[in-house]
Amino acid sequence: MGPHLAETGGGAVALPDERGPLSYTVAAAQGPVRLRYLAPPPNLRAYFGSLYLFSVTADRFADATRADVPQLRFMLDGGGDYHFHDGAVTPTPDVCLLGPTMGATRFQVNGPIRVLGISLLPAGWMALHGGNASLLADRLCDLAAEKGDVYRALLAALRGLDDDDADAMADLCWSELGKLVKPPRAAIWDLLGAVDAWLMGEGSPRIESLAETTDLSPRQLARLTNKYYGAPPKLLARKYRALRCSARIALDGDSWQQLCEEASFYDQSHFIREIKHFIGLTPHQLQTEPSAVAQLTLLRRSLGGDVAVLNRLS
Repeated sequence: MGPHLAETGGGAVALPDERGPLSYTVAAAQGPVRLRYLAPPPNLRAYFGSLYLFSVTADRFADATRADVPQLRFMLDGGGDYHFHDGAVTPTPDVCLLGPTMGATRFQVNGPIRVLGISLLPAGWMALHGGNASLLADRLCDLAAEKGDVYRALLAALRGLDDDDADAMADLCWSELGKLVKPPRAAIWDLLGAVDAWLMGEGSPRIESLAETTDLSPRQLARLTNKYYGAPPKLLARKYRALRCSARIALDGDSWQQLCEEASFYDQSHFIREIKHFIGLTPHQLQTEPSAVAQLTLLRRSLGGDVAVLNRLS
């Protein structure tokens, strides 16, 4: 698939570069918000999703982000707080490792703000953190304080670069983070591949299908998906079903009433509650008035399979 123009309320464009078929830049803006995506190099695509540059020019700004994979975020300028769906409020450290989120997360920033972030796939989580992902689900930690000076040095180097040279910032991140990557055992790769395929392959993933594929009991699966994905299979299935449906509503213009039937929700009230919980907006809001961050985050999927596969969020 070649780069193409993708429209949002604020305008967006995919720009080709010289790094290969998965390497394009996505730039988008809406009001005071800017978001730009860059794909990782081929040797790191099993560990990391897209790298992104996020900025807000307003003095104060608040919005919500959908449930997502873990995120490593370097605060280049400004700061703020995360408001998790269970009511916890946490200030953002300069080197923030946000665990996997199982509900929409609100944030408030004191701008202007600049953030460089990287989505972590399970193998990337293991490389950078190594702990049980469920223990940091809907929470964050100061990665520089926990893991040492390599992250402080990387933050300082990134702050010394110009935003206009996004490729240099990306190259620096991939170079330094690539040194920390250690491939998991073959059995773990097999498990991650099976879970990813299960989450992406069914409209409403059934735990029985995953148990048959992996030859593991539901109890074993819950222990392993908690460790690597941050939640048991049933919650993961709900999360990814809601993410897929929200993208189809906002980007494809699909009828949410029809999706409710296709994706095996109990009824329309159940569908609305699930979308609101995981996305932070109702189906109607996704259709008619999606927030700036919702539009720009969903842009990953609007570009087609490449970026969506990298982030496991098609």
